[in-house]
Amino acid sequence: MSLMTQETTPLVLNVTRGEPELVCPAKDTPREQKLVSDIDDQEGLRFQMPAIMFYRADPSMQGKDPVKVVKDALAKALVFFYPYAGRLVEGSKRKLIVDCTGEGVPFIEAEADATLEDFGEIHPPFPLEELLYEIPNTDAMVGTPLLIVQVTRLKCGGFIVALRCNHVISDGTGVMQLMNAVGEMGRGFAVPSILPVWDRERLLARDTPKVTFPHPEYDQHEEVDHHSNGEADLVQKSFLFGPTELAALRHHVPSHTKQFSTFDILSASLWRCRTIALGFDPEQEIRLLFAVNARGKFNPPLEKGYYGNACAFPAVCAKAGDICKSDVGYILEKIRSVKSDVNEEYMRSNMDLMVTKDRPHFTVHQTYVVSDLRHLGFADADFGWGKPVFGGPASNGSIPDASFFISFKNKKGETMVMVPVSLAPPKMDVFINELRGMLQAQL
Repeated sequence: MSLMTQETTPLVLNVTRGEPELVCPAKDTPREQKLVSDIDDQEGLRFQMPAIMFYRADPSMQGKDPVKVVKDALAKALVFFYPYAGRLVEGSKRKLIVDCTGEGVPFIEAEADATLEDFGEIHPPFPLEELLYEIPNTDAMVGTPLLIVQVTRLKCGGFIVALRCNHVISDGTGVMQLMNAVGEMGRGFAVPSILPVWDRERLLARDTPKVTFPHPEYDQHEEVDHHSNGEADLVQKSFLFGPTELAALRHHVPSHTKQFSTFDILSASLWRCRTIALGFDPEQEIRLLFAVNARGKFNPPLEKGYYGNACAFPAVCAKAGDICKSDVGYILEKIRSVKSDVNEEYMRSNMDLMVTKDRPHFTVHQTYVVSDLRHLGFADADFGWGKPVFGGPASNGSIPDASFFISFKNKKGETMVMVPVSLAPPKMDVFINELRGMLQAQL
């Protein structure tokens, strides 16, 4: 079986951009301050999260300008999601607060001298410096826009919507709830089908904090190794997994074990191949860190419209030698065990840890992070031109020690899982050989 990968040379684009313009809520909104939760403002989520969506021309929308449609719809959606139009301020003990000023979201209008077809099979990496304007001095957490949107028209009548959201305000599910609401406004809805719910007070630390679970995902090491890859000259490849490849990986799961998800199988397989490629000392403790949506773990569950951060990031810990020499079933059982720990008390313990330990960052010491972004709604935002040809993260998956799982359709219309991986060249060669071996072996 051949190992399918995608080339990662971005298209060279010539884009003409207008000046950023602030889009404010279409109606007056409350002028107030809102606390974010103790999950929201942890150190590891204090960064900007980019996303991108590509749309084809639609003859039924002839004469309608996607830039105007998205811009007007954003103003209407911000009436309901008005905290996005505000700015963060910092209170005592570094607590972040949204100052709902209504001052607006920077919006950029742009034109590209390209057609959708010029992008070929659309996948990361993208020419982000052209498709998402990095407005100077907007990277800080405090006092800067919480959302930036750029809409780029293409010569074929298609267009691209790129955005950057402050992760403190929303996780991927939350920001796509906003963008789906923008889509609904663009299609003539008066009210979003899912009304936003703030309710961050439910995810604040207890009055008497009590850390009741171990949280190795936040362990801090004196010797911080930011990139377990070691070398700076990393290469990125995007690996494609369709039904055939996933079935081959499932051959490695012992028949007596219970059913595992595609996410679990891929995570275990990639972690094993990557660990072998990196050549750790067999006694070295390593970690696999992944996101678990905890919205349904509370009693009662968080409301459907909750758009804040609501994920746990539990870590599987093991010796590198055990991961290299064991079968995938061993890793899968460890993943299952860690996932089963995530309940309401685990989340409460997490919040209490944040306030007692000054919001520690995620551990970066010999850690591989995997995040499943296939079901967050990126592929559903419809502004009137139908659903996007591609919708997903725009960060290119180029974070050295992290991989995103992205839904991808090839030119045959087949849905596949695309996983960008970054490694130093010689280690990438070992990784590919190990993965190819797993795909070819029939147990």
